[in-house]
Amino acid sequence: MDKLNALMLVRALAAEKEGLPLLKHLVGWVNESRFSFERKKRAKKLLETLQQNLAESEMIANNLFSWLCSVHIYPALVSLGVFSRRGFFRELSSRLYEKVNPAPRDLSELKDVLAEVFKKIVIDDEEHVDGPGLFTEFSSFFLSVVSKEKLTAFEEHMHEDALCALEMLSVWIAAEEMEPDLMRLDKRLNNIDSAFIALHRELNMLVGHYRQKQPDVELPLYDCAHYIVMVEQCYEQIDRLRRRAAAAGSTVAVSHLLERLEQTLSRIEQLVILITGQDRAELHRHTLELTEQLLYTSREKKSVRALWRSSTQLLSKSISVNKSSHGEHYITRDKSQFFGLVASAAGAGVIIAMMALIKIHIQALGLSPFSTAALASLNYGLGFVLIHMLGLTVATKQPAMTAASFAAEVEKGENGRAAHKKLATLLIDVNRSQWAAVWGNVSIAVITASIIALSFWYWQDRPILDAAAVSYQLDAISPWHGSLFFAAIAGVWLFCSGIIAGFFENRANYLELNLRLYQHPLLKRLLPQRARKAFAEYWHENYGALAGNFFFGVLLGMTSYLGYLLDLPLDIRHVAFASANLGYSTVDGDLGLFGFLFYLVMVLLIGFVNLWVSFTLALTVALRARGTQIGKFSLLLKSVFEQIKQNPLNLFFPKVQPAKPTQNNKKADDSAVKRAEKPQERVKTADN
Repeated sequence: MDKLNALMLVRALAAEKEGLPLLKHLVGWVNESRFSFERKKRAKKLLETLQQNLAESEMIANNLFSWLCSVHIYPALVSLGVFSRRGFFRELSSRLYEKVNPAPRDLSELKDVLAEVFKKIVIDDEEHVDGPGLFTEFSSFFLSVVSKEKLTAFEEHMHEDALCALEMLSVWIAAEEMEPDLMRLDKRLNNIDSAFIALHRELNMLVGHYRQKQPDVELPLYDCAHYIVMVEQCYEQIDRLRRRAAAAGSTVAVSHLLERLEQTLSRIEQLVILITGQDRAELHRHTLELTEQLLYTSREKKSVRALWRSSTQLLSKSISVNKSSHGEHYITRDKSQFFGLVASAAGAGVIIAMMALIKIHIQALGLSPFSTAALASLNYGLGFVLIHMLGLTVATKQPAMTAASFAAEVEKGENGRAAHKKLATLLIDVNRSQWAAVWGNVSIAVITASIIALSFWYWQDRPILDAAAVSYQLDAISPWHGSLFFAAIAGVWLFCSGIIAGFFENRANYLELNLRLYQHPLLKRLLPQRARKAFAEYWHENYGALAGNFFFGVLLGMTSYLGYLLDLPLDIRHVAFASANLGYSTVDGDLGLFGFLFYLVMVLLIGFVNLWVSFTLALTVALRARGTQIGKFSLLLKSVFEQIKQNPLNLFFPKVQPAKPTQNNKKADDSAVKRAEKPQERVKTADN
């Protein structure tokens, strides 16, 4: 039945004189089925039928190519697959409006023809392979059977439109370098002989040459050597701008602009190949490849998701880079760093115990849910800001930073066993560092809370917490009352606070906040030069961290109020505050040793969920932002287990392995002793 339908279709298409209805019927017949394997089957039968009926196939091909000669190809070559010059936000609003109230299609233009005829093809990876693949097969067949006159006319039409498109794109790429965002990243763009301007001049000469060559076929081919050098320099310039934007601060607009530059360069390369190529078979192949790309991008032209994904890649990487640059401060590799982190976390534990006490009193005031949540948010937010300003460490603030550092190592790591071994070592270092901070927070928070509770009982002759409050605090720690689920919510907020910190850090770099504050007119009157410079540098370096800490506190404080509004049992559990509450409950509830140890394990479970939920989310986002991934996760886990097996204590405590003495080390030691015995000679050598 399908073969009969295919034969009838071929005869009907041969009788159709208009090219657009002919193309619609052909594509519609192939795509009647919902499934790709059915479409392939139908397409194969139709292609076989066309090959068996060459007379009808030639008529179909001639009608198609005659119609194509009347279609405007130039707008598609300029706009499809190249971001609009209107900017990201105007492009976003335009695409959203198109979804609500689409503009009428002009079927005299190729870009609208592709969108109209192939609109039923779903945009996904499978269709990207299957749909355009079938398109290429049919196009190749029609190229082989079309008459020479029709093919020559189409090639001339395509050549002329490609020249117009190339001329326009060269003007665009020359104008882009005057964008203020690019000038901020690279001051050398002020140079009139930049790579973009030089490429524009070269393309103007190339287009002029081939316009002269159209009537004068004896004119020699254009030498493209200088053009190739200019294109390479433009790509190098774009790479340089991307690196500087990632380090010096980026925005969605900058990312969109750099993506558009790269898309424009890529399209210029494709058009130059079509214009300068001499081998007809190669030209046909490149034409089909370009048309296939136009077909796919025509279906993405209204996609908000595609626009957002492409335009935010650089911004995501910039945020990730800013976090990874701070992540090394949170990773300990030796005993001095380890104990330094424990001491820093211990100092934070004192403040956290006081913050927990303030939270208990806020809840006891009996205020409205919103007032209670607002005061709790300020307590958390300002407390975390104070901890940061004092140079102390909250354990759960580490994962977002350390995950970004881990992603940076994955991005630059070489393949093979050595790379996985290096990543495994880093993962163990990250785990040990996080638990060092947890123990510093937990131990001191428990001790401080216990001392406060005992002191209050001594001076006031009554406990801070009554029996009901003690029962509430202990239930809040217990997993059977949802503590681990609430700990996961806190882990999500930890991840979000890391993103917020990276965003504000990126924003400070983009705005050059230190220079703005240093040159601020009011600060010039209030502060002397040295103090103003120190103030400006401090805010520039800590802008992201302060914002991340404050908003993390707000997220923690408002969670219960969000649950109240949604009538859902939402709350948070944070390991540091849970340990402080355990300290108060231990004294006022008379838990005993075994009860205390049991609930301490529960607190550590909360810490485990806090840390690894936030670390996993942060690592996933950091890897995507850098466009990389862990090659073989099983090999990484195997390397981790091997290192743990060799040195289990290294998972929680840095163990320095003594170096084995070698002959070279012995010689070096002997030389050091001899130099120490001759101080006068050493001084003389230094003077020389």
